[in-house]
Amino acid sequence: MTILEVKDVSVIYSDDKRVAVEHASFKIEAGEYACIIGSNGSGKSTLVKGIVGLVPITSGQVIHQLSPEQNAYLSQITEIERDFPATVREVVLTGMQRSARRFPFYTREDKKKAAEAMEMLSISDLADYRIGNLSGGQKQRVLLARALCREPKLLILDEPCAGLDPAITAEFYSLIDHINKEQGVTILMVSHDLDQVEQYASHIIMMNQTVEFDGDHDAWCRRCAEEGGHYHDTVN
Repeated sequence: MTILEVKDVSVIYSDDKRVAVEHASFKIEAGEYACIIGSNGSGKSTLVKGIVGLVPITSGQVIHQLSPEQNAYLSQITEIERDFPATVREVVLTGMQRSARRFPFYTREDKKKAAEAMEMLSISDLADYRIGNLSGGQKQRVLLARALCREPKLLILDEPCAGLDPAITAEFYSLIDHINKEQGVTILMVSHDLDQVEQYASHIIMMNQTVEFDGDHDAWCRRCAEEGGHYHDTVN
């Protein structure tokens, strides 16, 4: 079942008329672990921002088969000041906010789901810590818990491991794989970590302003073999 279709999408920045994405098309099926790869400036993050509505699409369509409540988005990690007053528990709970609900009211069920998300990501012991005092890897687990506590069917991630060390990155990709396989959450991730993508992704999309490759893992491996490892050298 197709849950997301990107149909001939282009994004042109209005300020400098720069073409970031040009006539990109692909489909995401329920249950996939899909990764968008490409070199810096290839338009992959811009495309995902267009999909989630953070960047206006110049032309084409993004067709969502799921309701907004069934989607979750995790952006690149941002530096959080050390004196930021919110605790881990408070940050995770914000994932339960709804457009029709007044912050900061949370139900008992909201708190239960937030606690379950923290438990799943092994951060329950950090619940009362200020998020600004955590390491990069811990912060990203907190933000992932916030995205997962509403039990989405589609999780969209934009280079979630940018700036994290290789060991934490490998652990994070394994965690996303578990969420995909054990929780049944469809994944669409922008990534520059090609080794991790090749290990876990079932669907690979390569961007160079437009979609240059769109296929499953086996088709990607055949393409790389034919190109003599060229893509390993350019996707960074």
